[in-house]
Amino acid sequence: MRDGTVLRIGNASGFYGDRFEAVREMLTGGPLDVLTGDYLAELTMLILARDRLKDPSLGYARTFLRQMEECLGLARERDVKIVVNAGGLNPARLAEELRALAGRLGIEAAVAHVEGDDLLSRRDELGLPDGLLAANAYLGGFGVAACLAAGADVVVTGRVTDAALVVGPGIAHFGWTHEDLDALAGAVVAGHVLECGAQATGGNYAFFREHDVTRPGFPLAELRADGSSVITKHPGTGGAVTTGTVTAQLLYETGGSHYLGPDVTARLDTVRLTEEGPDRVRIDGVRGEAPPPTLKAGLNRLGGHLNEVVFVLTGLDIEAKADLVRRQFADALPPGAGPAEMRWTLARTDQPDAPTEEAASALLRLAARDPDPAKVGRGLGKAAVELGLAGYPGFHLTAPPGPGAPYGVFSAAHVDAKAVEHTAVLPDGRRIAVPPAPVTARARPVEGELPEPLPAGPTRRAPLGLVAGARSGDKGGDANLGVWARTEDGWRWLAHALTVDRLRELLPETAELPVTRHVLPNLRAVNFTLTGLLGEGVAARHRFDPQAKALGEWLRSRHLDIPTTLLDTPEAAL
Repeated sequence: MRDGTVLRIGNASGFYGDRFEAVREMLTGGPLDVLTGDYLAELTMLILARDRLKDPSLGYARTFLRQMEECLGLARERDVKIVVNAGGLNPARLAEELRALAGRLGIEAAVAHVEGDDLLSRRDELGLPDGLLAANAYLGGFGVAACLAAGADVVVTGRVTDAALVVGPGIAHFGWTHEDLDALAGAVVAGHVLECGAQATGGNYAFFREHDVTRPGFPLAELRADGSSVITKHPGTGGAVTTGTVTAQLLYETGGSHYLGPDVTARLDTVRLTEEGPDRVRIDGVRGEAPPPTLKAGLNRLGGHLNEVVFVLTGLDIEAKADLVRRQFADALPPGAGPAEMRWTLARTDQPDAPTEEAASALLRLAARDPDPAKVGRGLGKAAVELGLAGYPGFHLTAPPGPGAPYGVFSAAHVDAKAVEHTAVLPDGRRIAVPPAPVTARARPVEGELPEPLPAGPTRRAPLGLVAGARSGDKGGDANLGVWARTEDGWRWLAHALTVDRLRELLPETAELPVTRHVLPNLRAVNFTLTGLLGEGVAARHRFDPQAKALGEWLRSRHLDIPTTLLDTPEAAL
């Protein structure tokens, strides 16, 4: 049964490569009005840019086309609109391919697309740097809304904000304008919860042992005219929707109180979460403010060439063996022939008196980078291999060295929103210019108030993760780390205990980096931005975990003095 007062928007993809069957699962699992899919990430844009270099007709997420070959007819039978950003760098071509597909299948489907985000041809005009492979502005939801209002059954976009896939249908259905800031902000928050798919239903969840997450279902939002929503999932699907799983996703790759977007600035400090029942979490209270006058633009370029060699060190004297490798390697490279950057990382995965050889071994990783491919190519591998019979006892590598490969760099710029030619291309081919927000404002973030600290009492040394959850991710070269308490008393302790200085102690890799902490009392959370932790971004592979996906789990495993009143609870015992 459909209710016009509620718009049911589901998600079937959180990244390019997500579960292929999710589109069919969402279309057949229960009532749905709109099905969205997020296929784009910073790394994906680089991948698509390299596709486009090889073949100008490419640059879109080809997986989506195969999904539609299976499920477009099903979507039309059920009158479910499809809104995805799978157009990537070439939304017009993907729209053409979809029309051709519908024709071959004998399906009537009105296809529209949104463009104008691609700034590469206007690089000089907009003052963007040279050497870019891709430059794309993050557009909002009004272009999507124009396509849906014109009768589109499928809307494909290029680089819009992830939340725009939900905001656009909300605008089309409820008739919101730029003045409906609170409603737009609520839709942005719902869109942010949905955008990463199963991360909202128990995937990547800190307390995963509490739920069956063998195969979590994908989330959906029951969106209302005031922008409030209920996050849920289809009946009978795996995973869970709780205030915890929703909080985790709200903290993912966000910062402080103000979440900037092209349509509205959403106040994350005003978000209220209420568990209404099994797998139902209400989001309301979200306040909106005018968006900034600029749009974020993602810039991708080639950063140089990269090669890696991993040495296996086994048994005794691990540190001395690692030191010998480094000294021998430096001697083996001819003067002036070495890479511009050589980064050594020793991972002490070895155990004393280990029952297996693998458990007795550590890994010494060399990551070499240089603009010249020859300096990280076969010569680097040759130097490593030639140590085979002259190096440390037990010398071997995880794999033969390769020739090296190019790596990409992501950075962000900001361009005047009025300079971006946001365009909705309707099913009949008409092109409609989508104006930017008429009223803009510079955000003035507010800092949440700290709660009263817990009274002093006995403590016990224990892992932080017994009383707090965490989720982390990447934003270009920066890492984001959100940490939340499970109880009000836990929040009273966490807000005062997990300071920037304490974080630097617990995560020594951050000791010399700029770290910013934001306090979000409504979510019982602190959110950290760790500037520069990821170097030049995920494609540059600056560290062992290049997207900082497990940074939060590392933090949760660290020990500190925790009040026993928090540890002696059912939640901490799980």
